[in-house]
Amino acid sequence: MKDWEAYRKQLFATIQQIAQESPDIVRGYRAIAEGAAKIGKLDPKVRELISLAVAVTARCDGCIVTHVDAAVRHGASREELVEALGVAISVNAGAALVYSARTMDAFAARLGATGAGT
Repeated sequence: MKDWEAYRKQLFATIQQIAQESPDIVRGYRAIAEGAAKIGKLDPKVRELISLAVAVTARCDGCIVTHVDAAVRHGASREELVEALGVAISVNAGAALVYSARTMDAFAARLGATGAGT
């Protein structure tokens, strides 16, 4: 199992180095993140649960560790997390189904272009 606390500390230390060497990049990222949070239609807990579902679909460990921390701070329960993760799982399954259909279309188009049989 991953040592998430050690990973979080290492990640933030590395991001701090990036901020020192390329402050405009990190400042730009923070402006985007803060701007999205200012919209204010979703409560912070829901926003963090959505962020975690997206982090799972993006396979972003850094996003996971950051948004787990925020979700806990905003009072998310284990049950709410599991429900949000269920959404991520269903979206990934749906995406695989959609891209399977696209693959079938690409295959059919290629067969048509080469004159090969089915």
